[in-house]
Amino acid sequence: MPDKNIYTVVVADDEDELREAVCTMTPWEALGFHLVGSASNGLDALELVERLEPDLLLTDIRMPFISGIELARQVREIRPAMHIAFLSGYDDFEYAKQAIQYNIISYMLKPLTMDGLAAELKVIHEKIDRRYASLRRMDNQQGDRAEFLIPLVLEHYDTPPEGLETTLRENAASCGLLRGSDDRSLLMVMTAAMVDGNPCEPGFTRLVEQLANKYLRHFVFGASGRVVAVLLGNPSDFEEYLHILADEICQLTERALDKKVLVGVSRAVSQFTELNAAYRQALEALHAAEESEGGVSFTSDTRKGGGLCERALEIIEQHYMDEDLSLASLSAMLDVSPNHLSACIKKTAGETFINILVRRRMENAQQLLLNTNLQVQEIARRCGYTDQHYFSYCFKKYSGTSPGALRRQRAAQNAGGEAAT
Repeated sequence: MPDKNIYTVVVADDEDELREAVCTMTPWEALGFHLVGSASNGLDALELVERLEPDLLLTDIRMPFISGIELARQVREIRPAMHIAFLSGYDDFEYAKQAIQYNIISYMLKPLTMDGLAAELKVIHEKIDRRYASLRRMDNQQGDRAEFLIPLVLEHYDTPPEGLETTLRENAASCGLLRGSDDRSLLMVMTAAMVDGNPCEPGFTRLVEQLANKYLRHFVFGASGRVVAVLLGNPSDFEEYLHILADEICQLTERALDKKVLVGVSRAVSQFTELNAAYRQALEALHAAEESEGGVSFTSDTRKGGGLCERALEIIEQHYMDEDLSLASLSAMLDVSPNHLSACIKKTAGETFINILVRRRMENAQQLLLNTNLQVQEIARRCGYTDQHYFSYCFKKYSGTSPGALRRQRAAQNAGGEAAT
């Protein structure tokens, strides 16, 4: 059908025959998809997701090196708006229940026929269509339960009237924003605006409202052509969800509404009477977002200056041997979102974080293999790998030969040199 939306897809499965069959025998284009890549393990799949940014990841739930569930968790950190579908054996069903929190769009049981896969992909396509269509609707169904917040955000109080904070907290509790008068949740202000400078439409306000509803208590409204969200939560809520929410707003707006937006986020405040100050911080961050790769800026980001990619590369150089180093842990060290950091590294360094990390580890591995007598297992550990098999896989993929073969080549060259003398 000529008007069918086309969504990109990456396939990940360690069963070579099944993966090849899925990739080559599925009528992707007829079903509204375009296959952009495939992987035989979870770590390669993660690199493809970071580099290609597909709409759909179709993955086995049990794979070498990292499982489909761990893959889903890490994918959600860098591409929160992406859709994920699982392929799995019947015995993995209980295991797969762990993945519910990652908003899986489909769960398919093996063995799977090509007709069965095609039918499920058609359902998945319809689900994605419906989701994006619902976000394009122009009706804004937001209620007025917390409209008392609007003047607090937009208007400045030099000296708030005595007792105002108490009254505001009572109002917030009565409309459900606070869980009682003793709730000491923190507040943040998030602003969003179109990159082209046009006013935000009601449909975009609704999109922000729907996404915020997944993560944090909130009140969302439009002002001066922007969308403003007052977000409530404790520090752990903000730490876990704030970056994901901001990134998902940018990613989903671009995919569903075909528009690019900027997002600015304030620091947390503890008083409702501080919301105007937080709003002004969010506007400053929104301006700074124009220069950011991911379209998102947090007030803390604007105080750091440039050189984010350079600082990231320095940390990789210092910590590449740490097995727990990941895009998520690196972004936490730099206090930016994983998606923002991924975009910055790709643009500045010209390759993905995973490629940079693996290359540095493999360079060190080559030096240790050629210049020491350490066991391969110890070399793998010193390069950040607890799984020797995965280390060998990465090494052969990077250098074209196995660790053992490289050492045998070195031994042969040394023996030849000694014979010549």
